[in-house]
Amino acid sequence: MRVLVIGGTLFIGRNLVDALLKAGHEVSVMHRKSEHSLGRKVGNIAADRNDPESVKTALKNEKFDVVFDNVYDWQRGTTAAHVEQTAKACGDHLHRYVFMSSVAAYGDGLNHHEGDALAPDDHPDSYVRNKAQSERMLFRMHQRYGTPVVTIRPPYIYGPANPFYREAFFWDRMREGRPVIVPGDGRRLMQFVFVKDLVSACLKVMEEPNAVGHAFNIANPRPLTQTEVVQAFADAAGRKPTLVRIPRERILQAGGNPMNAPLYFGVYFDMPAITQVISKAQRVLRFKATPFADGLKETYRWYQRNRSRQPQDYTFEDRLLSRYLVAATAS
Repeated sequence: MRVLVIGGTLFIGRNLVDALLKAGHEVSVMHRKSEHSLGRKVGNIAADRNDPESVKTALKNEKFDVVFDNVYDWQRGTTAAHVEQTAKACGDHLHRYVFMSSVAAYGDGLNHHEGDALAPDDHPDSYVRNKAQSERMLFRMHQRYGTPVVTIRPPYIYGPANPFYREAFFWDRMREGRPVIVPGDGRRLMQFVFVKDLVSACLKVMEEPNAVGHAFNIANPRPLTQTEVVQAFADAAGRKPTLVRIPRERILQAGGNPMNAPLYFGVYFDMPAITQVISKAQRVLRFKATPFADGLKETYRWYQRNRSRQPQDYTFEDRLLSRYLVAATAS
């Protein structure tokens, strides 16, 4: 099949492009640059998906069987209107339009099934709001026009070449023998999916006829506490971590940021828990997750070969630790 991957040059997209090529598909990517580093077999379409006219012009002479819509503009936001215009620009002959959503689309809460309500239109977080609104719009297109929509809702995605400072955040500190700050009591839940498992699910929904018109939670079945997550990172690296538990409100009062510097627990890793149930994906897609320990070992091997040699700035952490080191506990 002819496949277009929107946002195919980074983490999910790069893995997806590789898997599609291995499966024998003809693949192109759409991104803002005039060239890519994915090899000569991969076509290049230059367009800004947040500019509907740019997308329409770029796709007017193209016909694809499957479109994977993976990109989100973190600076400007990617709205339901942007997604709608892209879906319409792809024409009415599609076999699948696969939209990469997020567990965040639920807004909050634990143990979500796909039929649960998504976040409301007035949700204060723009990312949550945009993902939920985009899904609602796509399913309206499916109902009204028969657009062969599938949406996928992963939680935290991990794996080799993760562009977010997440796994490497902890391994950098462990390699230097530094304590790891754990916000609060460390019991906040987190759920993960290995990037290769997510890609396998993407390929499966291309072929599974019962996938059309449905959303799928794609994740490891069991959420972990933040303390369990840090321990799993340590086990993968063969390290014994020292954990320092500091009240979350004190970290934030001191200027700690969950997204940017001064970062204290990996990018976006300290968020209110949202978890999901994956029984539908197991039943319909026969989804089976890679054990977290196995996926982390593979990711750590990549990290060892590719880790940044730039020194990290630990000034903020040192200031916190100097005040709260008495709370440290060896794990």
